[in-house]
Amino acid sequence: MRPDDGPPPDGRMARQRIDRIRIAVRTAPLPVKMVLVLALLAAAALASALPARVGDLVLVLALCYGPVAVWRKQRSVFASLGVAAWGLAAILFVAALTPPVTARLAPLLVLPFVVVAAAHAPVLSRRAVPCRTVAWTLLWAVPAAMIAWRFATDAPLISYVIGWLIALLVLAWRLARTWQAARVFSPQQARSPSLTSAYGDAAVGARPAGGGGAGRAGTGQPGQVRVVREPDGVRGQAAATGVRDLTVADAPPVTVEEVMAELDALVGLAGVKEQIRQVVAFVQATAMRARGGHQVDKPMHHFVFLGPPGTGKTSVARIIARLYYAYGLLETPTVIEAQRADLVGEYLGATAIKTNELIDAALGGVLFIDEAYSLANDGEGHGDRFGNEAVQALLKRAEDDREQLIVILAGYDRQMEDFLASNPGLNSRFPIRIRFAGYSPAELMALARAGMAQRGESLGPEALPALAHMLDDVGRRRLGDELGNGRFIRNLLEKAGQARDARVMAEPMEPTHDDLLTLEAVDLKQAFAELTVRFRGYAEVPTLDSALAELDALIGLEPVKRQVHEIAAQLQVAQRRGRQGLASQPPARHFVFTGPPGTGKTTVARILGRIFSALGLLVRPEVVEAHRADLVGEHLGSTAIKTGKLIDSAMGGVLFIDEAYALYNEGYAGGDAFGAEAVATLLSRAEDDRDRLVIVLAGYTADMERFLRSNPGLSSRFGVRIAFPSYPPDELAMIAEVIAEQAGDSFDPDALPVLERIFRQAWDSGQIDELGNGRFARSLFERACAARDLRVAEFGDQASAADLTTVTAADLDTAVAELTGASGDG
Repeated sequence: MRPDDGPPPDGRMARQRIDRIRIAVRTAPLPVKMVLVLALLAAAALASALPARVGDLVLVLALCYGPVAVWRKQRSVFASLGVAAWGLAAILFVAALTPPVTARLAPLLVLPFVVVAAAHAPVLSRRAVPCRTVAWTLLWAVPAAMIAWRFATDAPLISYVIGWLIALLVLAWRLARTWQAARVFSPQQARSPSLTSAYGDAAVGARPAGGGGAGRAGTGQPGQVRVVREPDGVRGQAAATGVRDLTVADAPPVTVEEVMAELDALVGLAGVKEQIRQVVAFVQATAMRARGGHQVDKPMHHFVFLGPPGTGKTSVARIIARLYYAYGLLETPTVIEAQRADLVGEYLGATAIKTNELIDAALGGVLFIDEAYSLANDGEGHGDRFGNEAVQALLKRAEDDREQLIVILAGYDRQMEDFLASNPGLNSRFPIRIRFAGYSPAELMALARAGMAQRGESLGPEALPALAHMLDDVGRRRLGDELGNGRFIRNLLEKAGQARDARVMAEPMEPTHDDLLTLEAVDLKQAFAELTVRFRGYAEVPTLDSALAELDALIGLEPVKRQVHEIAAQLQVAQRRGRQGLASQPPARHFVFTGPPGTGKTTVARILGRIFSALGLLVRPEVVEAHRADLVGEHLGSTAIKTGKLIDSAMGGVLFIDEAYALYNEGYAGGDAFGAEAVATLLSRAEDDRDRLVIVLAGYTADMERFLRSNPGLSSRFGVRIAFPSYPPDELAMIAEVIAEQAGDSFDPDALPVLERIFRQAWDSGQIDELGNGRFARSLFERACAARDLRVAEFGDQASAADLTTVTAADLDTAVAELTGASGDG
């Protein structure tokens, strides 16, 4: 096992045992903690009986640990005992100046341990760091007690009273500060005797009627996500109890520092982290204003999470719940996750009831609604009455219960923006929008390493570079969002693990411990292939050099080649400027190809797709070809839907619309409403999806000029125009020879002058564009092959290989006569 592949299983198991012990100690009842303190006191006494060097070493380690614990705000019992060691040392030092030390010192020696136990009581430790409570208490109580001891050795009761009284006063002061903060942020809880404070250490009783009437069964762990997509009976049981089952053991203390450390530990998400820090600063400033006597509102917010799947939205929702819980703004750190089906009922009227029941279940915590845009499902012009009913109920409760609930709406950027714009109340009640960006290849690798460390797995010698290559390919082709970002990493590791298990169990030898925990390159490649098979053309990974070489290999089209090379250079420079932080003009993404048919427009569109894909600007080099009939529907309203579906099918690649001018048919009386609707939809999507789509409009030069003038948006969004010239006779002859070579055929030497003559006549007569340029060359070769086959069929078995593969001058004459209508049959 390599050191960079995560900790070994034994070390991880040891840390897990330590973590379990720490959690058990932290969540233990107060009497159990007192027993532990007494046991530690006995251990300390035993250490004092050890040889001097051992006892001194134990004391020195404890004294060194105390200041570190206070500085780092550690919350463990061991941290508090490290601070208490300073109090013990001070007591023993002063007592040593007044020998002999007798059993009369015992009440003072017990004081630091009692303070430790009090500091870890939930009512204090929920908000105050226990080791700091111990430090403050002993800093005031021990010096005063020992001064009294020093000057009144004969009356030790005085020092007992002074030390214990001051300790109680300091602890009461710390407790009062927590209650004051609770009243600042949770005025309702402070007023109601049936509810505990925001830092409460007992079960919460029934909620007053104003809180919604129905209680919730707590999930039991801080920051835990409870998914409510379960049968209605489960949720109904929770609502019917009327009492939340939340206890100290279910929700152990948590500090803001711990939550922020959890946030910082997340991979990537720099922008998200900065926005969360701004929220924390606002909450802290509000608390300071409140303590200064200013009238403030409870700093509660509702959020909108925008971004692709698998980018940590649920994890950040959990952190927000724990953060507001740590500040005392929420009663529980529970997150309830829901989707449309959890809010919408089976009939009108039932939706409001179902939505209110869900909100009742989430009161005191966070309600996380994923794919919230699905609540505005306006299909084919019909309003979504069920979704609208849920939105109205959600908006009302978000306002009425804003001091007891945080609602987070999550989903894709564009869909969520449309959803928020559909109702003015959504924008006003959900003011904070946090954008989640997709993970880079380096961040995906960090997620993979963390996932393997958690699973106790490692990578084989060739697996690490193989995984890096796969993730670089995902990043270059911008497939991370399509694959699911973090979910893709989890699925990749799981499938690779399954492939490894199948591989090692199929071997004749019994697998070793390392075999069962090591992922090899072959396992990752198999898993990667399974996860990416649904993406068309994914196996083909074009490079910029190969795409440009394919362009240069085309016959003729020199002006077109030069312009495409310029486009590729502009894309490269824009990327390099961006990597160096330099501003640059966004490169063109949509194009107009003008020229006669058969001049290679579709071929160049495919090459253009490969160039964009090679530079990571498209997910795949696929080209979807379309005509007017593929965009225009049978009735008004259906055209926008049909055009949208066509664009969706081309997303991530190139949409090539041939004879695009047909979308503007000025021959219709009153205008072409169907074509105008298709153009409007096309323009909207060309702008909204410009980062994920390349659109090419193609057609005759004059017709395309007329079409582009018909709508100002066309000229602005399709600013790059590439003109394709007609092929001259010599290039058409070369094209015909290349086609024959690709088919395994050839032209007879006597046929080549005939081939050139045919193309020269078509060019001189001005019919080459009408005949189709390159298409004419292909059609001529195919007809000549048909004439040859008819001629050679008479040879029977006597036909040689040359007879079967050679096109003669007579075959060409027969073919051109058929194509141009010059034969006797007309």
